[in-house]
Amino acid sequence: MNGNFAFLDYTIFIVYAVGLIALGLWVSRDKKGTGRNAEDYFLASKSLPWWAIGASLIAANISAEQMIGMSGSGFAIGLAIATYEWMAAATLIIVGKFFLPIFIEKGIYTIPEFVEKRFNKSLKTILAVFWIALFIFVNLTSVLFLGAKAIDTIIGTGDGSILIYAIIGLAFVAAAYSLYGGLSAVAWTDIIQVALLVIGGIITTIIALDKVTPDGGLGNGISHVYHTAGDKFHMILSRDNPEYFNLPGIGVLIGGMWIANLYYWGFNQYIIQRTLAAKSLREAQRGIAFAAFLKLLIPLFIVIPGIIVWVMYTQPEGTNIIPGVVESFTKADGTTNYDKAFPWLISTFIPSGLKGIVVAALAAAIVSSLASMLNSTSTIFTMDIYKPYFNKDASDKVTVRVGRIAAFSALIIAILVAPLLQNIEQAFQYIQEYTGIVSPGILAVFIMGLFWKKANSRGAIIGAISSIPVALILKLSIIDLPWMDQMLYTFLITTVIILGISLTTNKEDDDAKGIRLVSSMFKTGKAFNVSSYVILLILALLYAIFW
Repeated sequence: MNGNFAFLDYTIFIVYAVGLIALGLWVSRDKKGTGRNAEDYFLASKSLPWWAIGASLIAANISAEQMIGMSGSGFAIGLAIATYEWMAAATLIIVGKFFLPIFIEKGIYTIPEFVEKRFNKSLKTILAVFWIALFIFVNLTSVLFLGAKAIDTIIGTGDGSILIYAIIGLAFVAAAYSLYGGLSAVAWTDIIQVALLVIGGIITTIIALDKVTPDGGLGNGISHVYHTAGDKFHMILSRDNPEYFNLPGIGVLIGGMWIANLYYWGFNQYIIQRTLAAKSLREAQRGIAFAAFLKLLIPLFIVIPGIIVWVMYTQPEGTNIIPGVVESFTKADGTTNYDKAFPWLISTFIPSGLKGIVVAALAAAIVSSLASMLNSTSTIFTMDIYKPYFNKDASDKVTVRVGRIAAFSALIIAILVAPLLQNIEQAFQYIQEYTGIVSPGILAVFIMGLFWKKANSRGAIIGAISSIPVALILKLSIIDLPWMDQMLYTFLITTVIILGISLTTNKEDDDAKGIRLVSSMFKTGKAFNVSSYVILLILALLYAIFW
């Protein structure tokens, strides 16, 4: 076992960081010598092919929140946490088939811009401010903190002594190319990031399986983990499971999980922005299908390592005894530090040389998400706040400069706030739960706006604002509801509010800004259709096997 970060590992990591920055600056260089315009900076000149879109979607999605937080939930809950990944594959198909055609037909830069075209400027501004705050104070800060926490465990002593340096270092690498190059730099470097992420994750899983039994061997490890952690391999939790309130049984398939996933994959700026930068609708849909295939693989190298650590921690008969493993996960107050699972595996078992590659993969997941969030924060601020309210006639040069300043400012705030996110037992679940207070109302606004022509601005605004007290009442109510069920009920109640207000205030049969939907808009190509059927078949098999 090698608990130290050797010179070779530092060298590999530095080569990765320098190479990534160089690649980001090179792919986003001004080839024409005419300066960057807004479309170049915010939408990569609308030139992304399907494979770049798919890779970039996954790189933006997978960060410390998943690699650290979801692995920690794998330790605490088991394979059931993978439902976020596998249900996301189905959600991506829905987004590609039904949402994306409307967004691309509208020619939008941002999701708030769509809100203005469908409803009005006031609601657009409310949501733009909300998203900027969410990106800075939840997304950027949590990714920075969890990523730095992992690096502190792997490279440092795990006591937080290098936490602030790790936060600054990760922020610097992300800013070094994304602030200059915009979405083009982010999307093209994401291809390298995803390759590293997959390679690093697979290396970690294989080595962990080899080390879980005294005799070693990949086959022995798989057999031992599956037979000793059988309860951890159920996707649908029973009511007597202590984690039921995080993943409420069948509700993850027919309830609130759909609210979380449709909101995240369909209306989250830093995710959907990649598809808006596609060469065409067909290319964007193929990219979404590629991302869905990748989502099916992710639990293999994110959730499974957490289950392996659980086996090492509980030490059932036939397990390789690791000195100090229990102490490694026990906090000062006696509780278990679940989110230490993935970095502990790397620190304990990955040999020198490979450790540098695996840490580079972890950093790749963190940096790519940071870069994506920074770019989307700057896009929303510039296009939805700065231009309409401060400088309607801003030139492309001014627009790009303001975007860079906005991204830099957001990063500074996140660096200052990140160290405050301490003492969270399962970061992934925590983030999902508290994002879930606001996401159902926003999803209701979008679903009604997209598919119901009678929905009007007054109904959407009242619905969006009222959804938060509704969510809080459900959360604080005497009825002990799983938070995922709370999300479903909040969505349904908000939908009824929008419906009621719209019907009673509409003077015409349909709202003037209602979207006219025709069947031809939702026709998809053969590649997307075949991919969709294959993905849904694989999902059905996975749930049948691990129910």
